[in-house]
Amino acid sequence: MDNEMRTETATPRRYASMAEFYPFYLSEHSNRTSRRLHFIGTSLGLVWLAIAIQTMNPWFLLAGLVSGYAFAWIGHFFFEKNRPATFSYPFYSFAGDWVMWSEILRGKIRF
Repeated sequence: MDNEMRTETATPRRYASMAEFYPFYLSEHSNRTSRRLHFIGTSLGLVWLAIAIQTMNPWFLLAGLVSGYAFAWIGHFFFEKNRPATFSYPFYSFAGDWVMWSEILRGKIRF
């Protein structure tokens, strides 16, 4: 594939469940560097969540979201060369990131 970013041209498919969506999610994360960036961003999001709870400062939640999505989107735009699933499937994509994060942590997906 050339350096142009892949985009969905048709109307996004509607998934009936997370179990149905997750294989698509994984297919959008085939690049190892992108998966690493997702893992780092999600891990940083957890750190910011812990800081927000510890300090009772909700602004750290925003820092967690920004850092998590920044790492993920760098992975998509520069390594996967695709459009993040978040734009079409925000809730499933957010859940998929946590499932993928846990599978990387447990060694089910190569890091």
